[in-house]
Amino acid sequence: MPRVKRGFKARRRRNKVLARAKGFRGTRKNCFRIAISVVRRAYAYAHRDRRNKKRDFRRLWITRINAGARACGLKYSQFMCGLKKSGIDVDRSMLADIAMNDQPAFAKFVEAAKTALSN
Repeated sequence: MPRVKRGFKARRRRNKVLARAKGFRGTRKNCFRIAISVVRRAYAYAHRDRRNKKRDFRRLWITRINAGARACGLKYSQFMCGLKKSGIDVDRSMLADIAMNDQPAFAKFVEAAKTALSN
């Protein structure tokens, strides 16, 4: 039975892990044994935070819409209820952007929500 040293394949596997650990601090970037666990944990955090990013952005949009609506004299929940009743179908990311960058246009949305709520 010939002896197999596994030089190339093992080196390629190690280099893949170390390439993914590039930019980490200390021995985490160049010690293979430590890099394996750190890279694995990084993948777990990345997976979790890809889901959490959606949650965080929705929260930010709601905060911005609420601030814009309160400046015009409505609460967030009343504003969204009024928009739904008036048949205006704009998503929260667009509303948040309008509330931040175009106050007169957002005031028109608020007026439409107020008229729908009063009917």
